[in-house]
Amino acid sequence: MLDRGLKRFVLLAGHLLALAGCARLRPTPVPLRTVSHPGTGRPATLLVALPGRRDRPEDFDRYGFPAMASQAGAKVDLIAADAHLGYYYKRTIVDRLHADVIAPARPQYRRIWLVGVSIGGTGALLYAARHPENVDGIVLLAPFLGERQVIDEVAAAGGLRNWTPPQSLASDDFQRQLWAWLKRYAQGSEGQIPLYLGYGSRDSFARANGLLGEVLPKERVFTVDGGHDWKAWRALWAELVGTGALGKE
Repeated sequence: MLDRGLKRFVLLAGHLLALAGCARLRPTPVPLRTVSHPGTGRPATLLVALPGRRDRPEDFDRYGFPAMASQAGAKVDLIAADAHLGYYYKRTIVDRLHADVIAPARPQYRRIWLVGVSIGGTGALLYAARHPENVDGIVLLAPFLGERQVIDEVAAAGGLRNWTPPQSLASDDFQRQLWAWLKRYAQGSEGQIPLYLGYGSRDSFARANGLLGEVLPKERVFTVDGGHDWKAWRALWAELVGTGALGKE
């Protein structure tokens, strides 16, 4: 199971903390703190938004994500979760999302979509792998998909379609478990959770994201001339909501 690889993810999260220059993990209160942005009327779709490693849930509103969705005609509610690195480090991210956000909301909505930015995209995939029955769509904006060694391995095989996971995946091999789960999209999108991907051409994760994008329908992959920042993610979000993918009921 993908979620068993979270031990490995603890090490990766620690590495990301070092990159971010963070000396301390933020507190991890229970329940998970959220910021709600209700749509107009009674939307049938809920977006659960997960921020990047340096970001906070308020940033989705700061950069106009709820307003842009509304202006594009998407009838949705949006809940941004304070799903920061502390929850990943403690290996509670999936449990907290489920117990505090998604399970309580499930009876109120016909559809629940996960929107993950950077490491929030990783969190969205972790949740979808364990609870696919609760996820009706995924939007990944520049997701973290693993370290260079594994990305090189997938690329050397000729891409995700040709890459074969090891016959016996170690329980702590989070990265290959993640790619093994994503490989299902290389075998056809029928029956899979719809997955939309966006990233900047100058993003440090662009190479890994491109490997995933190769196996998705072209209309579900968006790129802009940008880096790993909100300017690029905002432009990508504008393109995505403009397609009507999130629904208008």
